Amino acid sequence: MNKNTEIAVVNNYTALKDFNLAEAMASELSGMNISFDRVSVPAAGGLAFELPGELPGETDMAKEFTGVILFHHPLFTYYRDSFTGGNNPPDCGSYDGVYGVGDPGGRCDKCPLNQFGSDPNGGKACKNKRRVYILREGELIPILLTLPVGSMKEFAVYIKRLLTKGKKSSAVVTRFSLKKATNAGGIAYSQAQFAVDRVLSPEEIPYINALADQVKALASGVAYDTEQLSGEEINPFTGEVVNAEQM
Repeated sequence: MNKNTEIAVVNNYTALKDFNLAEAMASELSGMNISFDRVSVPAAGGLAFELPGELPGETDMAKEFTGVILFHHPLFTYYRDSFTGGNNPPDCGSYDGVYGVGDPGGRCDKCPLNQFGSDPNGGKACKNKRRVYILREGELIPILLTLPVGSMKEFAVYIKRLLTKGKKSSAVVTRFSLKKATNAGGIAYSQAQFAVDRVLSPEEIPYINALADQVKALASGVAYDTEQLSGEEINPFTGEVVNAEQM
């Protein structure tokens, strides 16, 4: 890679300088639900993400991709009846993993539906996942990855490793990849992996921080939808991977 190419890549996120996501969405998506293109984690040990394509309705398969994590937060959902897709809100949901809104509502850590064993499969009746908003280089609007339970520990380790080095997740470009993991029962599932691709330049940081603040303000307005069917959950008692269709 020559020097000029390196400079072009390193300063890529400075293209955000004159872009305001909140204003763009307010003017272009007025009256519509806030929505971001999704990244899907495959089931059954698949090693390729499903990424949004160039045209509406198209998808691209990729073994890895890179981007800045602008914001991430818990997403807890409880459906009294078995969830089969669609954009119906859950009976109870939480965007912070602390307090649930709906029925039964209240403190998540005290809720019996948020305890292992409350689901017939041995897991939690309230599904605990995490939303991650990612901005890829060369783009202005982030994509949304919802991490399944089987990838949560890896993500927590990655974030802690960054913090140990004095870095927030929004200060680096992260490389996202997948590995095939196998549970105690010999069942394969896909586990997301995270690594630092590069550290953002001082010129990029202010623009990334500004966009991250906007995404954080918008996040609570992003609807619950079919992303709930992606990924897998692991039964802590039997080690069995519970497929999304069973959740």
